[in-house]
Amino acid sequence: MSVKRREFVIGAAGGAAAATAAASSLPKPAIAQERREWRMVTTWPKNFPGLGTGANILGEMITNMSDGRITVTVYGAGEIVPAFEAMDAVSNGTVEMGHGAPYYWKGKVAASQYLAATPFGLNAQEQNAWFQYGGGQELADRVYAEMGCKFFPSGNTGTQMGGWYNKEMNSIEDYQGLKMRIPGLGGEVVAAAGATVVNMPGGELLQAMQSGTIDAMEWVGPYNDLAFGIYQVAQHYYYPGWHEPATVLENFINLEAWQDLPSDLQAIVQTANAAVNQLVLSEFVARNNASLQSLITEHEVDVRPFPDELLTALGGLAGQVLSDLIVDDPLSQEVMQSIADFRGQAVTWSNFSERAFAAARDLPFDWVTL
Repeated sequence: MSVKRREFVIGAAGGAAAATAAASSLPKPAIAQERREWRMVTTWPKNFPGLGTGANILGEMITNMSDGRITVTVYGAGEIVPAFEAMDAVSNGTVEMGHGAPYYWKGKVAASQYLAATPFGLNAQEQNAWFQYGGGQELADRVYAEMGCKFFPSGNTGTQMGGWYNKEMNSIEDYQGLKMRIPGLGGEVVAAAGATVVNMPGGELLQAMQSGTIDAMEWVGPYNDLAFGIYQVAQHYYYPGWHEPATVLENFINLEAWQDLPSDLQAIVQTANAAVNQLVLSEFVARNNASLQSLITEHEVDVRPFPDELLTALGGLAGQVLSDLIVDDPLSQEVMQSIADFRGQAVTWSNFSERAFAAARDLPFDWVTL
């Protein structure tokens, strides 16, 4: 090797070493430094099917999609705070994230309850369409900003069952004197019908029904109701869930923590919630199918429809209650008006689509037999 070439190689090696040393002394890229350890508190019992497990999936998805730049640890109700203190914990920054249902926070911002479910309102597909294309997301963000949070739909139960009763429900007068666990706007309607409404977390329901603290309750539908064993303490299982035709589950994030995220991590959180929103709904549809059969065939549950007379009376009462509740709250008026407008269009389209198809599918013909 010539002297000049040797000098070049030695000089290049020395330059590379110097560059390496210089690089090691420079600050690491921010993307490698900013690893966030987030905690999510839920209103659900730990790992409860569909609800608690949906929160688990969300936490895992955000952690994996961000390659650990946000690591989310999920805590069930009572592990850090009680179920109904989850919003306070997120709002004040004790934890970064929460998972629950919007009607739990009506005592903080009244308009939140309309985001969860409206009696005789939108089904799950229509609700998702309203959030995505009907202005619902923007309205929800305004509602949750008043609680210091960012809002995401993060699951949906689909149409629920009408609840468990220890007496027959034949007319609206049968609600007089009834002690019933039923949250949200459905609870407002039932109270207007003469019932005493009791709100409590899911983990307390079975004992309350056994002890007679309540004599009727609704939870979700066959999947969750079977898991709770409610069939052991109630006589009649009514449908449909007029009070919650589809119930939004939520992920709420401390607003400062959300705004502190770089845009790519915000996109990851948004995408994870969109995926979990659909996954949870699909799980409820699939599990409810099988669980209903188990309740009927294995546990001989008395499953019966609400009479049309009762549903008609409840529908009229629901309209009156919803109208009365929004009178003194401009934000609730705005949210409810948007839902009502979207519902009007959705009902028209449903008459030509899902409702018409459901009637066609019920016609007496033989389909596939294997």
